[in-house]
Amino acid sequence: MLIGVISDTHLYDRANELPKSVFDEFSNVDLIIHCGDITDKEILDLLKDLANVVAVRGNMDYLNLPRKEILEVNDIKMGVIHGDVVYPRGDRLKLRLLGKEMGVDVLISGHTHTPFIDDCKDILLLNPGSPTVPRCPLKSIMKLSIEDKLEAKLIPIE
Repeated sequence: MLIGVISDTHLYDRANELPKSVFDEFSNVDLIIHCGDITDKEILDLLKDLANVVAVRGNMDYLNLPRKEILEVNDIKMGVIHGDVVYPRGDRLKLRLLGKEMGVDVLISGHTHTPFIDDCKDILLLNPGSPTVPRCPLKSIMKLSIEDKLEAKLIPIE
């Protein structure tokens, strides 16, 4: 299974559009996960044209979405949160503890606008960054390939 992961799109409050390369990269995925700060329902509708979408509510969202989701794909339990409940922002130890509390193998979050892949041995922490308003030099999304194991790949966006 191939999963596209995106977060912090902030349309239309901080960005005018989702880059075309996001749609190109997600054209072959089976599922899209959005980790919040969507800010406009139209984005979910556009993504749903590509694949099924699982989305959580971010601190800038007023959409009727859950604060967290737990999915199971090929016996891998994945938790999805926005990440605004973690302070300091993006603290990996606190994310790890939250993931363990949720009982997941993988915790996917957003909020920081900074991408990372952090294998803590007992849990994999993922953040796709932001394709529109990054806090590091690159705009980014992520793809997850799940067969016998999960492989995460960060994808820079032009």
